[in-house]
Amino acid sequence: MRKNRLLIVDDERQIREMLEQFFTELGYMVMTAASGKEALERFMKYKFDCVISDLVMPEMDGLALLKQVKEKSPGTLFFLITGYGTIENAVQGMKDGAYDFIAKPFRLEDMKMRVERALLSRNLETSVKKMSGILWAFIISIPVWLILGILLGLVWKKN
Repeated sequence: MRKNRLLIVDDERQIREMLEQFFTELGYMVMTAASGKEALERFMKYKFDCVISDLVMPEMDGLALLKQVKEKSPGTLFFLITGYGTIENAVQGMKDGAYDFIAKPFRLEDMKMRVERALLSRNLETSVKKMSGILWAFIISIPVWLILGILLGLVWKKN
């Protein structure tokens, strides 16, 4: 089974390292970045299932990073975390495609629950889409097999 890949982006080293250690111990493959610009460079090189990004950072803030990530990979889950949370920022982040907005300070167990729930939801959605496709293929193929069976029956009957 493939490990989920997380990109953790925060200009505060302690938070980056804490989240990296926590999610690595949970079995995730984790990479970190100290800025939005560095995160975008990593994102272009590697595929990530989830990005956890601080909102306020130098060079490129979390909202700008969110827009770039969603443009390049709409299915990537994106979490915004901030100690400067405002309702406007949360609303804008959600409009731009963030899965969730988490205020600092946060509890690691809460972060784990949110990430796992989001990944499970996305995986279930993907599975339902696959099963729906298989079901439609089966439904569409029934008339083809039915017609083929009738034709073979007629040919067999003549012989």
